[in-house]
Amino acid sequence: MAGELAELLVRIRARKADHKIVTSALLVNLQGKRLTPAVLRNHFDDARALAAKAHPAMAADIKAFHFYDLRAKAADDTSDERGVQAAIDLLGHDSVKTTKRHYLRRGKIVDSTK
Repeated sequence: MAGELAELLVRIRARKADHKIVTSALLVNLQGKRLTPAVLRNHFDDARALAAKAHPAMAADIKAFHFYDLRAKAADDTSDERGVQAAIDLLGHDSVKTTKRHYLRRGKIVDSTK
């Protein structure tokens, strides 16, 4: 990794080093404990509400904004372009079953009949 992402990871590691609790989670709270998906969702909802209130002209667009997990799309696109093994490598899975069951959702691409 390089650039701003690498710098961010250095800052996160330095901040986590100040806590006695050791976790492999990248995102932690002020006490050093792992941030759960529910906590992240609540923080995001609160921030979105505050942003909508601060910018009334854009409130509808701000309230309509949502994050989506794009791993399945990335896996499908990679599988179509470079094969299933490339999708498995991209997601870091050990098992073909895991990737196929949870992430590869697109059917086989075929030509039209006419």
